[in-house]
Amino acid sequence: MKPEFLVTHSGGFHADELLSTVILTKLFPEARIMRSRAPEWITPGADRIIYDVGGAYDAEARIFDHHQRGAPLREDGQPYSSFGLIWKHYGRDYLAASDIPEDDIDDIHASFDGSFVLPIDLTDNGALSPSGPLAGLTLPALLETLKPVFDETDPGADDRAFHEALAIARSFVEARISKSAAKRRAEALVHKAIIAAGESRVLELPMGMPFRPAIVKAGADHLLFVVHPRDKDWCVTGIRREEEGFTLRADLPAAWAGLTNGDLEAASGVEGASFCHNGRFIAAARSREAALKMAEIAVAEAVGGV
Repeated sequence: MKPEFLVTHSGGFHADELLSTVILTKLFPEARIMRSRAPEWITPGADRIIYDVGGAYDAEARIFDHHQRGAPLREDGQPYSSFGLIWKHYGRDYLAASDIPEDDIDDIHASFDGSFVLPIDLTDNGALSPSGPLAGLTLPALLETLKPVFDETDPGADDRAFHEALAIARSFVEARISKSAAKRRAEALVHKAIIAAGESRVLELPMGMPFRPAIVKAGADHLLFVVHPRDKDWCVTGIRREEEGFTLRADLPAAWAGLTNGDLEAASGVEGASFCHNGRFIAAARSREAALKMAEIAVAEAVGGV
């Protein structure tokens, strides 16, 4: 039975019930959001889903709170927030409703859970406390800045701010899921290009796209550079050794660093070479042939220096 009401608590809001609402309103767009702590609303019923309030977790009764004693934990012992519980039970349906291919749903569900949902859960439960200059720029912190100020007297301010913040929260979830789906599509294209490249140390792609995950997954450790078209020119890009950091499998030649156009053509010997970043992780050329030639020279220097 489709719910008529999506019930969460009134008053100040946090990221977990906002993001839960993003998921539920996608699935049940006709349901009315009720923000209340009144007993008649936070008691389970056939016409509602209750989350982040109510003092119980019972998926069959469709109540998903995490503030009570004996609150639910993940298999590894980490705590859920209401967002984690809603994602656990409704996330796959959300992905299907977002036109994610069926074969990709489980992988994207797990990936989003680990990279997006879990940090929200941990922060909401006080198990993770971001610190330093970026602490105030986390998604939970930014969403909470949208709450009314402490001396706001308008009784409708909290609800109004909740709905305004909901639109922003929705944009982040939709963009993240879209990116995850795009990465899956890119993986298929990169894998095909890896097969076509054979033993070459240069991978040519039909367009710019995320490539490192597919290269790592394929075990293509021999690849050093990627070449692809970009708007009106072509790029030569290094491949990072690790997911974090900027160390590359091979740098572009030191003699090219920071040069453009004629200076770069002279230094590289490649007609059409147009730019090399001073960090030597990306270069550009005016044609495919020039980009491939630059990549060839970069490979020769990198391999020769091993």
